Amino acid sequence: MNMISVVTGAAVTLAATTSAWGEGRQGRGRGRQAVRQEVGVRQQLLNLTHVTLSPQTSTHHQLKYYGSVCGGVVTSCSSNNSSSSSSGVSRMREVSSNNETREGGASPGPEGSTSSSSSSTGRGSSGGQDELFHSPHHAKVALRRMEDYYTRGQLCDVTLVAGGRRIRAHRLVLSAASDYFAAMFTSPVLEATQEEVALRDMDAEALLTLVNYCYTGSLELHEDTVEVVLSTAHHLLLTEVVGVCCEYLAKQLHPANCLGIQLFADTQGCSELHRLASKFTAEHFEDVMQHQEFVQLPPDEAARLLASDDLNVPSEELIFQALVLWLKHDLEGRNKEMARLLALVKLPLLSPQFLTDHIGTNALFSEDRACQELVMEALKYHLLPERRSALQSPRTHPRKSTVGTLYVVGGMDSNKGSMGIEQYSLRKDTWSSAGTMNGRRLQCGVAVVEGRLLLVGGRDGLKTLNTAEAWDPNSNTWTPLPPMSTHRHGLGVGVLDRPLYAVGGHDGWSYLNTVERWDPQARQWSYVAPMSTARSTVGVAVLNGRLYAVGGRDGSSCLRTVESYDPHTNKWTPCAPMARRRGGVAVGVLNGFLYAVGGHDAPASNPCASRFDCVERYDPATDTWTQVACLSVGCDSAGVSPLGGRLLVVGGYDGQTYLDKVHAYDPHTNEWSQMAPLPTGRAGACVVVVGSQNHH
Repeated sequence: MNMISVVTGAAVTLAATTSAWGEGRQGRGRGRQAVRQEVGVRQQLLNLTHVTLSPQTSTHHQLKYYGSVCGGVVTSCSSNNSSSSSSGVSRMREVSSNNETREGGASPGPEGSTSSSSSSTGRGSSGGQDELFHSPHHAKVALRRMEDYYTRGQLCDVTLVAGGRRIRAHRLVLSAASDYFAAMFTSPVLEATQEEVALRDMDAEALLTLVNYCYTGSLELHEDTVEVVLSTAHHLLLTEVVGVCCEYLAKQLHPANCLGIQLFADTQGCSELHRLASKFTAEHFEDVMQHQEFVQLPPDEAARLLASDDLNVPSEELIFQALVLWLKHDLEGRNKEMARLLALVKLPLLSPQFLTDHIGTNALFSEDRACQELVMEALKYHLLPERRSALQSPRTHPRKSTVGTLYVVGGMDSNKGSMGIEQYSLRKDTWSSAGTMNGRRLQCGVAVVEGRLLLVGGRDGLKTLNTAEAWDPNSNTWTPLPPMSTHRHGLGVGVLDRPLYAVGGHDGWSYLNTVERWDPQARQWSYVAPMSTARSTVGVAVLNGRLYAVGGRDGSSCLRTVESYDPHTNKWTPCAPMARRRGGVAVGVLNGFLYAVGGHDAPASNPCASRFDCVERYDPATDTWTQVACLSVGCDSAGVSPLGGRLLVVGGYDGQTYLDKVHAYDPHTNEWSQMAPLPTGRAGACVVVVGSQNHH
């Protein structure tokens, strides 16, 4: 008995099952003739490569063909347990279009089957073989044939109707490519059986393009049609096409079109494209505001854009100029939006002169009461600096691009002292190398004077230094300065008006209470009144025109005492002490308050002692300290600086490790968050900001 079945699709199967060939030559001849006739019909119909079935002595023989009709791999597997000339070992043959057979190596078959190389001819003397054929070309050939049927309009079983265009297609192909069509044609809905399916509100040309894609897997994108193709693909749940269209649009971003692409991506739910377009808009805002898309923005979208802290602008004045451009494009229609959008400009961060000349007397705003109230609020911020802590609002929070650049200089790292200068961009949340020091400076002091970083004192690993030098970040050049009168490491520095003050420290022999002042005009150092207490590893900061010295060590213990210096009287005055003794304390100023961060209360002989994670805040108006949220890790010798309305704490030492962590404190939420870490952990580094507007 002989039976052969042929199935088209993912696999073509030829199965020959033999129960008995008979005893005589005549019976075997009739069996072979029937098999050949049946196979010939199937091959002619499918244009198959000719495969000849040979009679076997086994009781069961099966041949499977997987793949295209133009060649592939036939795998033969013995189904008889008895030994044969091939010892029952499975073998694989590759069949080409000219019926040549080449012996091949082992090939994996379907789960549960085994294929390996063999010298067997495929004719077992005592057992038959199963053969499994794989073609790498089947999917491509089958898809091409489906495309041919689609092109010729053959075997089509559905007609899509959109915008007056009729597109004949195959349900199976559409369902295989699109989840939208799959749901439509496999669900118990009317469209599943209709010969015509109307797709309302769908662009006909885009639909035709995507139906063609279902058959060909190819798509040609054009700048003038890509958005409608993306929108249609989104409707048809062709996620791969949506992704490709988004990538195409991202490559076309320009100041003239980025706002339109951003809005389109938002309506289509393309989050990554929306993120890229928003980032491009923020990065190139100065150019974007000059194009029609900006002045044509709806009020809500204009408000959303002007409220962004990520806009890359040199100053807040540019934001005000952008607002004026937008208002003047349709002044009559947008007049009612004036106060709402002016409130998004950070007026307190503009200079008093700019506020008076360009806003207070501007005809656009002078007759609007709400606008005038905003101007008065900004002027009050400038006229009453001691009340700024009570005048905080989103308008006093600077945009990231206007806060300047934060630099980290010196300090100790795993290489026994870092000579690299790192810079941090708040807008990008990234660190990069800015320059290299001339030599090591551990426990030195750094401050910004006239746009340059002044480095004073410290240790070079062998001795305590009294040298000073200035680094210009714009030209990356160093200039030597006259040395201090006293060698100092562990000192603190601060700038009052223009002079720089070097406070306390250690000269290599003793703890110091002396203070020196650098006059950049006279280019010389001079002593001022000494502190009441000698302090090394002291925290120093400037607040409301006074110089504060906080904590440190006096030689016998860590200190909790605080004193402040008035340059007009040349006197130091004691202040309320901190709640804890803090050696190696980091001190910074934010919004009219002074913060003492971390530190330790342990002998210098115990470098592994635990470090503090607690933080205290000093209010000069009440002369009181208050504890605020703690750091995520205890440390001393961190660097501290305000940046963008938050207090950044950089690096430090936890008793075992030089930290690369960067913490940012938000006074509005009383919470710490982590920023991008330092490239290399370091402690005792000096942290300063250059190029910021006067934000605090």
